[in-house]
Amino acid sequence: MQYINKKILIVDDDPVQTKLLEHCIGKEGYEVLFTNEAADGLQMAMDENIDVLILDVMMPIINGYNFCKLLKSEENHLDIPVIFLTSRDEKDDIAIGHEMGASAYMTKPVDIKILIKKIQELLEN
Repeated sequence: MQYINKKILIVDDDPVQTKLLEHCIGKEGYEVLFTNEAADGLQMAMDENIDVLILDVMMPIINGYNFCKLLKSEENHLDIPVIFLTSRDEKDDIAIGHEMGASAYMTKPVDIKILIKKIQELLEN
């Protein structure tokens, strides 16, 4: 499968994490959009034709769970695959993530190769 022109949106309030992910995912040929502000990310997700969303859970103002719930409440955004990428790794956190519509739940620090593989899997489905 060709991954060029596939848009990946990264929303994480940690600028270092965001820049690292943007660099590593971009090297794979994806078009990467990113922001450190949840409200901006929600607007980008609504406005852009996003193929995969990578989302932190613990963010100020709008946490990742609520972000996902808001996004998935829009009928034309129901099918956007969401990967939660977070330091929260309790069973309850993972369950909440899936309840909110996550396609995958991964914990930080993430192995970039595994993350890239997960993105590819989601794009193929």
